[in-house]
Amino acid sequence: LGFCQPITIEMLREKHPLLDAVDHDRTPNLLVSVYFCLKALSVVLFGEPVRWETSLQLIIDVLLTNGYPGNPYEHENYPHIPVLACNMDLMWAAEAQSPRFGHGTFMVCLENIYKKITGRDLKYEALMGKPSRLTYQYAEQLIRAQALHRHWRQPIHTLYAPAGAARCPSVLPGAVGHRAQPAGAARCRAVLVCTGLYDPHTAAQPPHGPAGRAFHGHRDFGFDPALVQPDHIVPDVDAAVDLVFQLENFAP
Repeated sequence: LGFCQPITIEMLREKHPLLDAVDHDRTPNLLVSVYFCLKALSVVLFGEPVRWETSLQLIIDVLLTNGYPGNPYEHENYPHIPVLACNMDLMWAAEAQSPRFGHGTFMVCLENIYKKITGRDLKYEALMGKPSRLTYQYAEQLIRAQALHRHWRQPIHTLYAPAGAARCPSVLPGAVGHRAQPAGAARCRAVLVCTGLYDPHTAAQPPHGPAGRAFHGHRDFGFDPALVQPDHIVPDVDAAVDLVFQLENFAP
C-alpha cells in the first residue's frame, strides 16, 4: 500500500514477547532481551484482527508509550501519536443467521479501553471509508478523472452511492457537499441495495438516534434521521446499475 516501514502487530509481539500475556502457550520458555528501537510513528487500523486481545493490548501499549511499546506507560503523552482507521462497519453479514462483529466493533473496544485507562478520548487523525466525507471526495475525484480520460464534456451533476445495509450512514444524500473544490456534483443519490444486513422489517421503521433505536454509526459521526433515508431501493447491485442507466437515459 506504499508504507515504507510497516510494523505489524505480529512483529511487535515477536520483538516484545512479554507484552502478549493472555495466551500462555505463546509465552517464550527462554526470555531473551530484544531491543526494538524503531519508533511507531502512527497507528493504522484496516480491519478486525483474529486475536483481539493481542491487538488491543499492543495498540494500547503503543499509544501510551508514545510509540515505544517496551517502555512504561506515560499518561501525560496526550494527544497520542496519530491514529487512522477505515472500514468502520459495526457488523457485517456472513453465513450465520445473525450479524458478525466488524471492524467498527473492534474500534469501539479500543476507544473504550483507552478512555477507561486514561480518562481521555481516543482521537483519530482521519477516518476513511464509508461514510466519511474524505472517501466521497476521493471517489468523486476518481470519477472526474475517468470522465476526463474518456473526453466526456458534459459535467457530472449527480453521484449515485449504492449501500449494502439499511440504516447505514453511508447512504448520505448530499454527503459530497462542502468540498474545497467548487465544481463538485450538485447532489448525491443514495441507492439502498437489499443485500448484506438489510432487513425489510426494521427498514420499515422510522429511524431513531441514540435516544431510541441503536445508532450503529461511528462515535465521531453525528446522527441525522434525514440522512439515512435512501432515494431508491433495489434488490442488488446489478439492479442499481440498471436504475442509474434508466434515470440518466444512458444506453451502455
